[in-house]
Amino acid sequence: MNEEQESRNEEPEADQEVAASRGEVGPQEMDDADLDRLHGDRMEPLTLEELDEFMRRARARAANFRPEEQDALRQNPPEELAPLPAEVDPARLEQLTQDFFPELPAPMPRRRLVQGVIFDFDNTLARLRRPLAALMEEGARQAEAYMRSTGMEDLPPDFWQSIVEARLFAQTKSDDEQEEHTADDTLSFLLQFFGYPASRMDQDVLRRAVDFFYAPEMLAWEPMPGAHQVLAQLQEEGYRLAIIANFPCDRVFQRMVDYTGLRPYLDICLSSAAVEWRKPGRDIYEIALKRWDAEPYELVCVGDSLKHDIAGGLELGALTVHCRMIPLAEDQRIVETVRPDAVIHHLPELLEHIHAWS
Repeated sequence: MNEEQESRNEEPEADQEVAASRGEVGPQEMDDADLDRLHGDRMEPLTLEELDEFMRRARARAANFRPEEQDALRQNPPEELAPLPAEVDPARLEQLTQDFFPELPAPMPRRRLVQGVIFDFDNTLARLRRPLAALMEEGARQAEAYMRSTGMEDLPPDFWQSIVEARLFAQTKSDDEQEEHTADDTLSFLLQFFGYPASRMDQDVLRRAVDFFYAPEMLAWEPMPGAHQVLAQLQEEGYRLAIIANFPCDRVFQRMVDYTGLRPYLDICLSSAAVEWRKPGRDIYEIALKRWDAEPYELVCVGDSLKHDIAGGLELGALTVHCRMIPLAEDQRIVETVRPDAVIHHLPELLEHIHAWS
């Protein structure tokens, strides 16, 4: 009886050893401390003895794996697949954003590169129907006749020639000094040169004489072919438009713009006489930059003069378009050194370049 009971007591111990050799240890084999560590709020680190025991059991269990299980363990792990981009419908994403995050601001429209276009006036948006020399002679004769009619009888003979020469001299001097000498000042200096002190000059007479001088020229301008269509399309597309020109009398210049019908398209209409700065200097362009809150690279400068329009635009950092509808002889001296971004021979060609840059 004792031998049979001992045999029964030994059988569970043998089963436990086999289970231990396979690593199959059940909760009944853990003491209370082990269970507390397993199910407690905090896992305690294994002691060295416990770690050795764990490794022994793991090796024993691995030794009992079937051959196919051991082969599977020895194989290389499967390659990780590259993540695939999700297909997103921008319109649907935008709708979801508005539905679930209405507090977010609406998306800002994309800002195009070209924000504004600065045009020259003469030989760019407008042209003369008659030669300038003939217009200046006609206007100077009218100015001289008007001044004599106001009591200035002691003017020298052919004073009209001096008026023309004074204008050309002032234009050259303005170019050299990059500061506009206005038409009113030029005529005043001319009269002083011939013995009329400023104290004897009636300023209203002086202004009217200047207006008489420029009247034939003022009425001789006409829009360049395609000018209205180009400006209307650019305005409709949201571009800001300006005319900035070197001209010695601002009131005359503003009338010229009105007579050619260009003003409705313009945000800015500026002459050098109004600010006394001239192209190609940067200062006169800064007015448009500040008014439009734009950067130089967001502007296109369009004009017929390499010296004034193109060189000025390049120095500013803008894109430039050289108009060759009426070529200037003076451009030949600098054609190799001043290189515009584009050249056009008809004004409507400008639209293609602006659209490409935008």
